[in-house]
Amino acid sequence: MTTKFELDVGVIGGAGHVGLALSLTFADCGLHTVIYDIDADKVRMIREGRMPFFEQDAPDMLRRTLAAGTLQVEHEPDRLRDCRFLICIVGTPIDEHLNPAFTGIHRALDGCRDQFRDGQILVLRSTVFPGTSEHVQKYFQDLGVDVRVSFCPERVAQGQSVREFRTLPQIISAFDEQTLTEVERLFRHFVPDVVTMPPMEAELCKLMTNSWRYLQFAAVNQFYMIATSRGLDFERMLHGCRHDYPRMAGMPGPGLAAGPCLVKDTMQLAAFSHNQFVLGHAAMLINEGLPAYLIERAREQLSLRHAVAGILGLAFKAESDDPRDSLSYKLRKLLVLETAGVLVTDPYVQDPNVVPVERVLEEADVVFVATPHKVYRELAVPADTVVIDVWNCLGTQTSS
Repeated sequence: MTTKFELDVGVIGGAGHVGLALSLTFADCGLHTVIYDIDADKVRMIREGRMPFFEQDAPDMLRRTLAAGTLQVEHEPDRLRDCRFLICIVGTPIDEHLNPAFTGIHRALDGCRDQFRDGQILVLRSTVFPGTSEHVQKYFQDLGVDVRVSFCPERVAQGQSVREFRTLPQIISAFDEQTLTEVERLFRHFVPDVVTMPPMEAELCKLMTNSWRYLQFAAVNQFYMIATSRGLDFERMLHGCRHDYPRMAGMPGPGLAAGPCLVKDTMQLAAFSHNQFVLGHAAMLINEGLPAYLIERAREQLSLRHAVAGILGLAFKAESDDPRDSLSYKLRKLLVLETAGVLVTDPYVQDPNVVPVERVLEEADVVFVATPHKVYRELAVPADTVVIDVWNCLGTQTSS
């Protein structure tokens, strides 16, 4: 006998950057979707029709789906038992030893264990260590519940998720053909194309994608250090590499490469390879070492001991309000030890240390562009202020 379910999709941890955009997309397609999240403040905001963070096009979708009744937001997991599909937005972060940590997934599953029912399909969405899908499938077998597991990694750019969901292919994996078919049918509501593979291949595919980007940033950051340490104009060199030369069209520019995914996923791939992923470790040393290098560039131009330093941007990337794992904070910590004071500003990030950008420009002896927000492009930096701008966000005003 086929189990009947009142709701289509339940999203565990659905009030965050990954889960909310996906929940809105499901609900906007007419699928009855329930968000479950333990963050009471975010749950309240979403119920009131307010986005807890920036996501392009999401505010209208939120108001539309709440009004249509296709989106529910809950602080308790009870309604998950009524959902045919469960989407788990919990991944495997790395611990202090740079090894994957499974406590988050275990805690999330245990918190919902009374809601799992025969016939449900659980889709793991966040990046996980290879083998996690199989581990979760065994969890349900040991629990004695017929819940089938799928892994469908999120691969969209934060802030543009609801647009990219409808334009980018979706990787889909499962342990049996029936589950694969049902999960594909679910995502086909809005995804233009799918790529299918076994779960461990899908898990590795996601890690390799983010690791590749991290390696690319590291290579360019290393080039930047080599060139600028000799007083050369790296922007001119970068233009020469790219200009009308297809084989270098994908070469990124230098910058602080961090955020909640890149270094974490690179280190997970390193752990999976028994620490034989030497390129990944080298990339981490280069990218994580860039803040210290930028401080050295500043020290060549003024005495830092009695200087006030200003940092433009705390978010991990431009036009974002997300500061998670941003190297701006590492830069700030280093500057606190090196200077007479540090001022930070960001137009999007909520942080108690943020001051107006006007104060930074007025009081700082040296300014570091840590996040290349568009609003910084037109700033009039005082002529006697040293500017360290790895992004070339300020164009010809840079001194680095």
